[in-house]
Amino acid sequence: MFTGIIEGVGRLAAREPIGGDVRLTIETGNLPFEDVALGESIAVNGVCLTVIAFDAAWYQADASTETLALTTLGRLPLGMPVNLERAMRPGDRFGGHLVSGHVDGMGKVRGIHEDARAQRWRFEAPQDLQRYIAKKGSICVDGVSLTVNAVDTEGFEVALIPHTVANTAFAHTGDGDAVNLEIDLVARYVERLLHGEGA
Repeated sequence: MFTGIIEGVGRLAAREPIGGDVRLTIETGNLPFEDVALGESIAVNGVCLTVIAFDAAWYQADASTETLALTTLGRLPLGMPVNLERAMRPGDRFGGHLVSGHVDGMGKVRGIHEDARAQRWRFEAPQDLQRYIAKKGSICVDGVSLTVNAVDTEGFEVALIPHTVANTAFAHTGDGDAVNLEIDLVARYVERLLHGEGA
């Protein structure tokens, strides 16, 4: 599990095709990485991936065909900054919201506007995810826990404070770029409880 509070910004260094899927090499950038262990989980732009090899400044993870189909990791240009968060440990502060690292789909940036010292970002979201997005609810965009300020039939809007822009890959994200979306876990389980097998 993750919280959507980004710990560091790294870069996608390599994407190597192997047997139908890919092996990713991620430069860790400013992610605290001294006590990394094989098999641990690190979220890359919100995608939970397992560390299979590492050195002081990079690690590798395999991405399945399902991951490549549902996320931006299969199309992200090499060298692009990525948001990194290591999995929660017992006793960690809970700064964002419960994030599984299981991306539900891709959205697109549809507008960035200055709002005093903050920025208002508008995102387009797939129609099948729209019903899970609620005003003042939580959503995870490229691994970042954000509060929904407005929602309509085509997408939603959030506000990014200067700290968030400066300390995440949003500083390198532009209008029209694709992003990974994970809806709030609570919405997913409420629907399952209410509708059972028909959910």
